[in-house]
Amino acid sequence: MEFKTLRNIENSFRQIRLYAIVFAVLCIGVAGFAVWKSYSFANEQRQKIYVLDNGKSLMLALSQDASINRPVEAREHVRRFHELFFTLAPDKNAIESNMSRAFNLADKSAFDYYKDLSEKGYYSRIISGNVQQRIEVDSVVCNFDKHPYSVRTYARQFIIRSSNVTRRSLITSCYLVNSVRSDNNPQGFNIEKFAVLENKDVEVIER
Repeated sequence: MEFKTLRNIENSFRQIRLYAIVFAVLCIGVAGFAVWKSYSFANEQRQKIYVLDNGKSLMLALSQDASINRPVEAREHVRRFHELFFTLAPDKNAIESNMSRAFNLADKSAFDYYKDLSEKGYYSRIISGNVQQRIEVDSVVCNFDKHPYSVRTYARQFIIRSSNVTRRSLITSCYLVNSVRSDNNPQGFNIEKFAVLENKDVEVIER
């Protein structure tokens, strides 16, 4: 009889110990899950920007990882530089204004190319001949595997005179380095080693 009682006590103790272990494991699991969810929630909140609209309403804007948009920003930076640098009007102030804005996006290599054309009288002929020049960028190919990023730009250049329109093919190369964002350089890149690889007449259209 006493032996049976001891066996029952031992079995009960084992069951209680098993229940205690299972309960402890469940508690640890619940606590771990709660910590993991809290950490995930905190990370999600860091990706959100709360903006006050005139101090009245609250708008939620999701912020994105900057690296996701860098290729788009890089192509836009190069495209904008080409539009400013190669869009010319027969007006000295307009040319200088465009060049000044373009130089904010590039290093001295762009200025050297501008200076070379200026010394050859290119801009003087644009003004005296009442010539318009515009550019259409077809594609901007960037290699983001290595910094600085190598870039090649393919575009069409149109030189508009009173008698005809000359269409030219334009291919340029450069390197992009990360820079500080500013009002003059919103994408935060700087163009280095700018070079014109090809700039030749394709066709002349009489007007």
